[in-house]
Amino acid sequence: MSSVGEQLKAAREARRLDVSVVANATNIKSDYIRAMEGGDWSAFSAPVYIKGFVRTYATHLKLDTAAVVAALEAELSADPELCEPPPLEQRRRGPIDWLMLQASKLRWVLVFPILVGIAVLAAAYFGYQAWQRQQPASPTRSLSPGLRQTQRPAIPATLPVPTNTPPTAPSPSRPRR
Repeated sequence: MSSVGEQLKAAREARRLDVSVVANATNIKSDYIRAMEGGDWSAFSAPVYIKGFVRTYATHLKLDTAAVVAALEAELSADPELCEPPPLEQRRRGPIDWLMLQASKLRWVLVFPILVGIAVLAAAYFGYQAWQRQQPASPTRSLSPGLRQTQRPAIPATLPVPTNTPPTAPSPSRPRR
C-alpha cells in the first residue's frame, strides 16, 4: 500500500490540478502541500495540523477521507516524535497578556462608540479649560491695592430724557427808532 503522501499526489495528478490551484482552493500553503505529498511531516509543528491539512486536502480531492486519515494515523504512529503531541510551554504571562485577553473579550461594536463619545467629551472639557486660560486678564490685576480703583463710579440707571418743549428761538430784533 502506498503512503498517504503518494495517494494525495496521485489523486491530484489524476485530476490534473496544479499545486497552486489546490493551495488557493484549500487555503493551505503550497509548501505544506508539497510536504504532505512528499511525506515530510517535520514541516508541521504538531500532529493536529498534519491531520487537519490531510483531511482538508483529501476532501478537496474527493478521496475517502476516513480511509486516508486512518492510513495517516498508522503512518504517524510509527514515528515516535509525531505519535504524541508536543509539550505545552509554560511561560509567564505578564500584564500585557492579561490586558490583551480582556480586550479580546470586549464587543467592540458597542465599546468603540462609547470610547469615541468619551474622547469627544474629554476634548471639549480640556478645550474649554484652555480657552478659559487664554481669556485676557484685567490689566489692573498686577497693580497694588493702593493704585487700583476698587469701586467703579456709579453709572446712572437711566439717561436724562429731554423735555418736549421746543427750543426757544431768539426773537427777531426790531430796529429801534
